[in-house]
Amino acid sequence: MSDRDGAVLPHSYRALIALGDGERPYVRLDRLATSALPDHPVTVRVEASSLNYKDALAAAGRPGVMRRYPGTPGIDAAGTVLASRDERWRPGDAVIVTSYDLGMGTPGGLAELIRVPGDWPSALPAGWQPADAMAFGTAGLTAALALQRLRAHGLDPGAGPVAVTGAAGGVGSCAVALLAQQGFEGIAVSGRSETEAERLRALGASALWTREQLAEGSERPLRRADLAAAVDAVGGEPLAHLLARVRRDGVVAAAGTVAGAALATSVFPFVLRGVALLGIDSAEAASEARAEAWQLLAESGVLERLRPSLHDVGLEEVEPWLAALLESRVAGRVRVVLPAPSSPV
Repeated sequence: MSDRDGAVLPHSYRALIALGDGERPYVRLDRLATSALPDHPVTVRVEASSLNYKDALAAAGRPGVMRRYPGTPGIDAAGTVLASRDERWRPGDAVIVTSYDLGMGTPGGLAELIRVPGDWPSALPAGWQPADAMAFGTAGLTAALALQRLRAHGLDPGAGPVAVTGAAGGVGSCAVALLAQQGFEGIAVSGRSETEAERLRALGASALWTREQLAEGSERPLRRADLAAAVDAVGGEPLAHLLARVRRDGVVAAAGTVAGAALATSVFPFVLRGVALLGIDSAEAASEARAEAWQLLAESGVLERLRPSLHDVGLEEVEPWLAALLESRVAGRVRVVLPAPSSPV
């Protein structure tokens, strides 16, 4: 079949379909008609994707993620433009597409093809393959955006310890590795700090804290100011603990809600120490910020730190990993590697 710009596309493509009924298996592998893709200007052949906690929530039918069921989850994708009616992109361009509405209201990256608005793709940095970008995905993008915000706030590597909560997860792992590569003294905070100690130190953590260590002295609204800054990937109580431990004029970048969306704290960290709380919104980040973040990741050399803890799977192997993500049983990143669409053109 042909797209409106005359490009020849496969008649159909493989995709994972989330059933949304809360029962396992959460997804099934199906073949869909290319003509059923949404009427957006940029069609991308997906060469790699990745799995995120948000994808697991969507696949399991948890409310507030996917707009409708059945549907294709996957908030990350990287590959090659096959057809474009947007002057910014041409067939053959290598691109990354993450977040926005991908995998929620728009069919997502756990498929061989996606079709998206022209504002959504970012150019793949020179020297990278699509699979390299998906070693990071939204998790790495979020970590890079957080570090950019911390640096813009004035944080430098000599400032002192920087804690990372949820350090064993996707955002946390990327943040630990990126901080280490940039010369920061990173403290990895995790409920799995004992079982994940070797991996977290290999990522570059200078020290490991348990959740209990982070919470020490929590009966006081302010505690000993032993942190220069923090990247919080979980929200809830751990975020409140971080705010109470950050030094005067310190800063916390908040980028997650796994531990809860409520924040039970006082104003004391803000009015007595001048602590800043920065929200990291990777879903709707501006194109320029995304491009800078991807370039930071590509130039940082962090990929080599992440490789030992990458899990590469095919589309047909995704379902058990989604269940493991829901149960916090995944250490590191899960990358989904796809062949070219198998349907004849």
